[in-house]
Formats: sequence, structure tokens, C-alpha cells
Amino acid sequence: MKKRRRFHTAFSCAAAGLLLASGFAAGAAGPIDWTECGIDGAMGGTASARCGWMEVPENRDDPASRGIRLRVTVIPALRLQPEKDALVILAGGPGQAANDVYASASGAFAAIRRDRDIVLVDQRGTGQSNALNCAFDDDAEILTTASQQLQDAARQCLATLQGDPRFYTTSVAVRDLDDVRAALGYEAFSIYSVSYGTRVAQHYLRRYPSRVRAAILDGAVPVDLALGPDIALRAQNALDSVFQHCADDKLCAKAFPSVKEQFDALRARLQRQPLQVKLPDPLTAQVQQTSFGPMQLNAAVRLLTYSDETASLLPLLIHQAQTAQQPEPMVAQYMMVKRSMEQALSYGMHFAVVCSEDAPRWDLEKVSTASLDATYLGASFMVGMRAVCDIWPRGIVDDDFNAPLKSDAPVLILSGSNDPVTPAEYGQRALASYPNGRHLVLAGQGHGQFATGCMPRVLAAFVRGGTTAVETKCLDGVKPAPFMLSFTGAGP
Repeated sequence: MKKRRRFHTAFSCAAAGLLLASGFAAGAAGPIDWTECGIDGAMGGTASARCGWMEVPENRDDPASRGIRLRVTVIPALRLQPEKDALVILAGGPGQAANDVYASASGAFAAIRRDRDIVLVDQRGTGQSNALNCAFDDDAEILTTASQQLQDAARQCLATLQGDPRFYTTSVAVRDLDDVRAALGYEAFSIYSVSYGTRVAQHYLRRYPSRVRAAILDGAVPVDLALGPDIALRAQNALDSVFQHCADDKLCAKAFPSVKEQFDALRARLQRQPLQVKLPDPLTAQVQQTSFGPMQLNAAVRLLTYSDETASLLPLLIHQAQTAQQPEPMVAQYMMVKRSMEQALSYGMHFAVVCSEDAPRWDLEKVSTASLDATYLGASFMVGMRAVCDIWPRGIVDDDFNAPLKSDAPVLILSGSNDPVTPAEYGQRALASYPNGRHLVLAGQGHGQFATGCMPRVLAAFVRGGTTAVETKCLDGVKPAPFMLSFTGAGP
């Protein structure tokens, strides 16, 4: 690779200067320093909010630890007398910032905001909370880099971090979260969490059971699961489901016969010789040359299966790239996926979590190399991550972190039947922890259900009543988006 880039650049300026020289008593946190601010909404417009900083010790068990600042935002309820609990939003990744989640999907939480405040806390190491950003190889090419080169890059990454990654794990973050709750004066939180955020939500529920009024786990990660070894298997299942759905759809099957075979042929072709494609950047319109090989294809396809709407493009994109010999639309999708990853995740924090909480238990997951090799992602992800985690410092993980969890709190678990990373079986497995829980599976959907159909109304009813006995009949009509038969739209 000739050029190097930042894995995550969106918050590099905002993160500068967040480290403080002052010391703390062990576990102590400072007050929140507030300013009035505006939060841009997903549907346009700006919501009035309070934005502030809370100082917390980086090492919460060391009285002499330096301080870091957490970014805290409160979007006040529309009612003059809001409910006593607020809804806190816990982001995914690991490495995504809560403020980003809300800014991209504020409309889905509008009904909840009528009655209660919404609280956003960028988890330490993300967004504006001392983000652990560093230069690293392209996230597609990392999968083909030799282990020694990956480790050299990881060491260089560690040397540039503005923080000690040992103190950026889930076990530390939940202590931050409860300090924020106490500083804001809420007796309890209601929680919306997505993907990795569901792990944070469940560990907060374990540590502070009386502080959770109700919780939503969207794309649940079971507490006993080590993420990583079966990622390629889940991704393959989701892609196979898209192919089967196309084969069962008369219009898609007619327009794109043998789409699975076309995909295999495209991968083999790119394996033999990656393409050098010149095309305008989808956002800037500046013409640039992009190397597009099997790993770039894999990255694009995997992210496209996260949503039913983007998955509906896959047969068309594969057909154009392989049969019509027009790869530009697929390459453009890769370029957009690449940019979204750059802007979404802080990879230093991502590695801090994965290498501390998941990597030590990977050998316990019974996933064979042969089964990984049979997937389109292959074993390269695990090879690359093992190389990084072999030299990455392991952080603080509570002794009971993966122990069975039992809670009587009302918990609503959301799954998509075609989720490529946290499938519905994960949600069912997580449900065993919650006698007062309920699991909703949405047909043909991918990763993250909070904005699907009438789900915002269902979630508002759940949070308002604090019970899973909410009406969900309006979700019965949810189905995957129709396949795009051309770039002008779906079939008649």
C-alpha cells in the first residue's frame, strides 16, 4: 500500500487536548461543565441540547491517575415535567460514539423524547471522549498483510495513542456511565443499546441492577459469547440468504440468474488480478484510481448486507461487475463503505475491547479453519486479529464479565432474521437471562431494528410503560426491500 490513512479521522481534532494533568481520588469523577449547544437531527433541523464535559480518572483505581474528559450531551424532553428516568443511548462498534448514533437517527427517538430526556455519553476512547485514533493500513488490505507487518503497524499505532488502552474496556466504561447518571441526578436510566452497546448495557445491568428501569438490546451480544471466530460464518449465512431470496423472487431470478455463481466467478477473477478502476469519488466527484481486489469486494459485500435496503442492490451490483463487465458501481459502493468505516470507529478503542474481552476466549469457540475457509471472508479476519491481539495490551475485565446473568428488569431484544453479525439466535440466547424479557425478530432485516417500520412507536410504548407487554402487530407487515432490477428502481 503506497498511502497510509487514519482509520478514523472524524474526531481527531475534537479529541486533541482532552487529557488533563490533574490527579483524582480513586474512582472519583468531577462535575459536568455545561454549555448550550445544538444537535443536528437525521431529518434536518437542530435540537437544543446541553453539551458538557465530565472529568474522570483514566485509571479509576489509581488516585494519581491523569484525567480524561467524557463528552456528555442531554437533549431535554419536550414535556415541561419529564419522567424521572432518562433514556441513555449506548453505541456499537466497539468504537462508535453515541452522539453520532443519535445524530444519524434522531427521528427514531422522537416519540421517546416527548416524555423523557435523552442522554448521550461518548464512551471513553470514542468520539469526543479522548478518542483512541491512530494511523493504520486500509481495513480491507489489513486482511492480506503478513502477521509481522500487522504487528509492526499495531506497535506504531500504540505509540501514537493519547491514552493507555488497558483502561478503555467495558468494565471501566460502565463505571463512567454510572458517574454520569449520578451527576445528572437521575435515579435510574432506561437504555437503548445496539450491537456492541448491548454488551455495555448488560454489564451495566450486572454492576448496577437498581439503576436500570428498562433496557432495549438491538442486535444482542450474549454475555457469554466471544465475538470473532464465527463472524465469517454469520456473514456467509446472510449473503446466502440474499442469494436464496433472489432465486425465490421471480423478477430477481429472471434478471440475475445464477447470481451466486456470478459472485464466485467475480471473486476468482479478482483473486487472479485486482482491477485498477478510475471513477469519480461518490461524494467529492474527484476522479481517482482505486485498486479493487477480493478483499475490497468482501468489505463492500459484508457492509451491504447490514441493511435490507442495501442488500437489495447486491444482485444488480454483482451482475454489473461480472456479467456486464462494469465494476464501477460496486467499486463506488466500496469507496462509500470505506469512508463510513473511517468516520464511524475509533480503532484503538476497538482493539482495546476485542483484544481484552474476546481474544482470550477465542480458543473456546469451536470454529474450524476449514469452515472459515468455505466462506467468502475466509480465515483472514481471524488471522489478522490474532496478530494484532498478540501484541495489544490486555485491559481490565471484571472477573464475572462472562458469567451467567439473571435480571428481572424488563428487557426488549430486537433481531433481524438476516443480520450478518448478531443473528436472531444470539437474541434468543440472550433472552435466557431475562425472565421479563421479550424477543422480536423482524423478517428479512439486517443489523439494527430501531428505525424499521413502526418500531419507533413500539419502543416508545415499551419505555413509557416499562413492560414488554406492548402491542407489536404493526410489525407483522415488515418485509425486506424489493430487489433493485436496475439503477432506476425495483420491478413493476
